[in-house]
Amino acid sequence: MMTVATTMAADDSRRAAQSHFRTLRLGTPFQPRLDALAKTGDWYNWAGYRAPHSLWGEELEYFAIRSQCALFDISPMTKYRIEGSDAEAFCNKVTLRDVTKLKPGRVHYTAWCDDEGFVLDDGTLFRLSATRFRLCSQERHLPWLLDSAIGFDVAVEEETESIAGLALQGPTAFACLRAAGFAGVEKLKVFDLAEFPHENGTVTISRTGFTGDLGYELFIGRDLALSLWDRLMEAGELHGIRAIGYTALNRARLEAGLIVANADFVTAEHAIRSNRTRMPDEIGLGFMIDPAKAHFNGRRAILEARARKKLRHVLVGLEIDGNVPAEHAIVYHRKNREVGLVSAAMWSPMAKRNIAIASLDLPYGDSVTDDLWVEIYAMCELKYERLMKRAKVVPRPFIKLDRRTASPPADF
Repeated sequence: MMTVATTMAADDSRRAAQSHFRTLRLGTPFQPRLDALAKTGDWYNWAGYRAPHSLWGEELEYFAIRSQCALFDISPMTKYRIEGSDAEAFCNKVTLRDVTKLKPGRVHYTAWCDDEGFVLDDGTLFRLSATRFRLCSQERHLPWLLDSAIGFDVAVEEETESIAGLALQGPTAFACLRAAGFAGVEKLKVFDLAEFPHENGTVTISRTGFTGDLGYELFIGRDLALSLWDRLMEAGELHGIRAIGYTALNRARLEAGLIVANADFVTAEHAIRSNRTRMPDEIGLGFMIDPAKAHFNGRRAILEARARKKLRHVLVGLEIDGNVPAEHAIVYHRKNREVGLVSAAMWSPMAKRNIAIASLDLPYGDSVTDDLWVEIYAMCELKYERLMKRAKVVPRPFIKLDRRTASPPADF
């Protein structure tokens, strides 16, 4: 027979277990500032960190990106330091693009594959010096990177927890940095990076981002993170700076035609079914591959698939009739043959179009682009209505903003 004390202990244990599942384990270095600004209470788990879907309103947060400047915490993004005399050769082996062409003080967007040529992830490679790199990615790859480093004079270390990161994006982003006293930041062209003094240390600022807008990313040791946040927020007050969550950023990246691992494609390590994996050409990353480049992971399989026409899929941009977003809609040819799936969709306030990214089975989306339709289920007064809307294959990005590449950028 259970006593009152036993029952109370069991209840306490049950509540503790439930609390464990409700509470995310990690806070980023900027968590105190995010918590203070959070009005929606809309949080999610980003790689074990407590991250906001939105802070004060996802619609207005999106417009903060496009009309002023937005501050987004990218600290949970996986970051690796790659350093040593063979660092260039190592990075050139494991990633698709030619790292010998990446000069110190530059960044490039790249991807990496397994031996069968299927994409493990995509990300950005920062060349900090002749022998030091930073690789940023969506997923964690440390065991694979360490295995790949055998035989190279190189050290690979994850620095996700020790390096805080911020994305500052939008038309007044440069004005904010200038007001914050980062002298010389106007010299940064797209994909440039440089170090700037901050208190008793330095901050690395790159002209990069995930919005297709004028933008920068800032990386700093976690002990100086809060003072950097405060410096930017104070300097940016007259330039409309606002902190934002992921939903707004995701809308901006879709307008820019950018893809997200395990959202727009399934990475090779996460794929359970063999037909879910994708080669670079199948997700729009074929431009990264230089057939003249020496050995890199997956090279033989990728070039063989091209030569023998073994590619199975294509990632395309779609423009869809109407204004109802087609997220996760099935794509049909002639309304009866299922040929693909929409992975991201929205009504674009900037493009004034109903846009989407979709993965289609070849030859659809390539040589066959006519008579494509999407099946949308729209909620109308407590009832789902099935809509069949015509879709047209269109180029990405869906919007192209001159201010993204303007040099020097406008100072508002």
